[in-house]
Amino acid sequence: MAGNSPRVGVLALQGDVREHLAVLTALGADARPVRRPEELAAVEGLVLPGGESSVIDKLARAFGMFDPIRDAIAAGMPMYGTCAGLILLADRIDGGIEGQQTFGGIDARVARNVFGSQTASFETDLAVPALGDPPVHAVFIRAPAVLEWGPDAEPLASLPDGRVVAIEQGALLGTAFHPESTGETRFHARFLDHVRDRRGINALAS
Repeated sequence: MAGNSPRVGVLALQGDVREHLAVLTALGADARPVRRPEELAAVEGLVLPGGESSVIDKLARAFGMFDPIRDAIAAGMPMYGTCAGLILLADRIDGGIEGQQTFGGIDARVARNVFGSQTASFETDLAVPALGDPPVHAVFIRAPAVLEWGPDAEPLASLPDGRVVAIEQGALLGTAFHPESTGETRFHARFLDHVRDRRGINALAS
């Protein structure tokens, strides 16, 4: 029933929006594109898709979305960022263009395009203990990586060389790869669990 389904949005300024909407809908969510502050106010969680982090940053400011998203993070709204979305959720960024900002929320330093250009894209199987078996088949496309993180942030997955490619802090989740493009749904399900948990906390508080 739509009334009980988590109401979640996918930031639809740039990037692979439709793929995220499809995964979230298949998991039973009431998923919709979000481009304006009033649309953000109508959802309980937000996905920040892959794309170009500097472009999403500029468009978020142009559409009046930058401060509302920051405010939503500060208020505890669950969010899940993939690739560029992970960069946007990090408090600190390496390799950003001049003036580039992030929404922040995860106490981490993330570097853009760590693995090289589009031609250096690769796939691998990742152990993600928080998700159990089987391993996650991860696709990296001009992907970032987490270089440093604070005590409140928890790495969920790393490559054999130790570079962290999935991280979580409270209700904020970020992956350097694209689960939505491989049929992997467990990260989106984890995000929806955060939405349901927050719904329960809000119900207790009201």
